[in-house]
Amino acid sequence: MTAPARKALFWAPRLLCIAFGLFASIFALDVFQGNQSFWRILAALFMHLIPVFVLFAILAVAWRWEWVGAVTYSAMAVLHLIWANTQTHLRLPDQALIAGPLFVVAALFLMNWLKRADLRPAREQPPFCH
Repeated sequence: MTAPARKALFWAPRLLCIAFGLFASIFALDVFQGNQSFWRILAALFMHLIPVFVLFAILAVAWRWEWVGAVTYSAMAVLHLIWANTQTHLRLPDQALIAGPLFVVAALFLMNWLKRADLRPAREQPPFCH
């Protein structure tokens, strides 16, 4: 694997997850509709951003342990599909808007985990004392 390919494979799931989190945070902007007090708007904004905070918390762990990202992001995508089919009856294109990027991020983290020996430089071993 070439050096640019290794770098692209390492950064792709991380940057895509950040971009997806920023995209998902746009949905929180609907709290600014209506005449509400500052504190109610702040509380509603916080509530709407909880999924984004969870997404970024998982990213912080998956940055080091890629298998965590592969498992949790795929689980989040499956749970979203189940929820969307049972509660909201969203159409498939609407479901794919959220679940699709999560599956892609999970697949990229899985590839990172499988190729971790190639992506991370070998740690220097401390010299032995003789």
